[in-house]
Amino acid sequence: MYGLIGQIIAVDGKREALAQILLEGIAGMPGCISYIVALDQERHDALWVTEVWESQELHKASLKLASVQAAIAAGRPLIAGFGQRIETRPLGGQGIN
Repeated sequence: MYGLIGQIIAVDGKREALAQILLEGIAGMPGCISYIVALDQERHDALWVTEVWESQELHKASLKLASVQAAIAAGRPLIAGFGQRIETRPLGGQGIN
């Protein structure tokens, strides 16, 4: 398995709109086990995206999907920057077999 945890900093006042774009762009991603978008509790402009994939290759392939490309294009103007980005190797847990 392949995991990715990343912080996205939204343009001021656009965090909820960016979150909605990220959530709408995730349908039909082969190999995606979990994709969670969460509000940062300390930063009013930040989101966290936590992903679990069957493999790193399937994650990379997802970036070429039309739905993901559309979400990237729609979300890009709402992104002010990026915070931490951590790659992991999930071992298991609830919801992950």
